[in-house]
Amino acid sequence: MSKVKTPIVILNFKTYLESSGEKALELAKTLESVSYESGITMAVAPQTADIFRINDETNIPILAQHIDPISPGGHTGSNLLECLVEAGINGTLINHSEIQMKLADIDKIIKGSKSRDIFSVVCTNNIESSRAAATLNPEFVAVEPPELIGSGVPVSQAEPEVVEGTVNEVKRINKNIDVLCGAGISTGDDMEAAIELGASGVLLASGIVLAKDPKEALLDLVSKV
Repeated sequence: MSKVKTPIVILNFKTYLESSGEKALELAKTLESVSYESGITMAVAPQTADIFRINDETNIPILAQHIDPISPGGHTGSNLLECLVEAGINGTLINHSEIQMKLADIDKIIKGSKSRDIFSVVCTNNIESSRAAATLNPEFVAVEPPELIGSGVPVSQAEPEVVEGTVNEVKRINKNIDVLCGAGISTGDDMEAAIELGASGVLLASGIVLAKDPKEALLDLVSKV
């Protein structure tokens, strides 16, 4: 698997109506357009039902929001790695604060992802959990203090020591792992601060998904990088 170009912006669509169905495709095309204009890698994490269509109609990295640590068989309602890879994902979020996983299951999904040539982004909530995640060798660790998610208060400015400390600890364990910064990120100042602290990009959601003009918000986000 070739290394993902950084800096990178990953937009988690979550389950907002503004990023579901036809609107999910429209938003993905907006990210694709901004990526071409800015030269910054833009990736999307849509709902499972929207992955195939976004893959079919755009040329943008796609992540699953979650993959279950299961083997093919009787697991109704679960997200199977093999199926999502065939649908077109290039990577996956793992252990987002809204769908946390056991350490052994995180390890299983990271290893499964590597075996199928997709990249993994393990979400963490502090320096200690980031250190533990780094020992499992994902491609990315995304630190997101849960109290700041959706708050509009950017972690890169509210708790810069968490970002900087995570970068230092992760790089000490494996210098090839990139650190992303999440929680409250929405503006160019937020992303600039994250990059200055050593992050290789950002993971964000509502600040862009719910923006009055997502393209304008995205262009502002990368305007200082």
